Amino acid sequence: MASDYFVKIWRSRFFWTHLVLSDLRSRWRRSFLGMAWAIIQPLGLTLLMSFVFSKLFHTDITTYAPYIFSGIIIWDYIVTSVTGGALSFVQADAYIKQCRHPLAIYTLRTVLVGLIILMLASIPLYIWAAMVFPEHVGWHWLAVLSIFPVLILITWPLATLLAYIGARFRDLPHATGLIMQALWFISPVYFEAKMFRRGGLDSLIDFNPIYHVLQIVRSPLLEGRWPTVVNYGYALMPAFVFALLAWIIGRKVERKIIFYL
Repeated sequence: MASDYFVKIWRSRFFWTHLVLSDLRSRWRRSFLGMAWAIIQPLGLTLLMSFVFSKLFHTDITTYAPYIFSGIIIWDYIVTSVTGGALSFVQADAYIKQCRHPLAIYTLRTVLVGLIILMLASIPLYIWAAMVFPEHVGWHWLAVLSIFPVLILITWPLATLLAYIGARFRDLPHATGLIMQALWFISPVYFEAKMFRRGGLDSLIDFNPIYHVLQIVRSPLLEGRWPTVVNYGYALMPAFVFALLAWIIGRKVERKIIFYL
């Protein structure tokens, strides 16, 4: 049963917690700035892109930059979770062959590392938004914190689903990279939603889960209002689908994964 599976995940919490901390330590090992790179990299890219795009689209850079920054950090987390998730079992083959832990802990490891980096990168976003939009500071800012559980509910089952498939078909990480690039072009990650609407592409906004996920952050910080029920509905809809597919496929192939590795 699903409840028994989650109990096993909880019982092995010390193991996967150690893996998460180990990944974070190795990520910035011997780096002078260390975890500060989680903030410096998206900030540097934001400054460059907002300068160029503000000139191209005749937009105020001070208001456009936080929009781009919020898109960069959340999109980077999603891409890392998807592409890294597809390789989670392959990269953990030594543990899988020696330990009988639930396989979902290895994709949980991937998404938690990314989530911690996202939390660090979010700090300057809050400061930046408070400086640029002081009139938007209020209780609705608490809604921003809900982005973290929402993202886990989406990316953990998706990463697990892709890990099951990726263990058998090693071309999957390359395919997911191409798919994510395509999704970037049809989603308001860096480009404002009004640009899509002016082009008659309202459906790429209204029915796009990526847009609604981003609105959970952008509505409170950049627009001064609570995210809507529609935003949460469209954001969590794929989470339910991915969880169902991961559970169905996992029941059939989890015991066979060791033979694919």
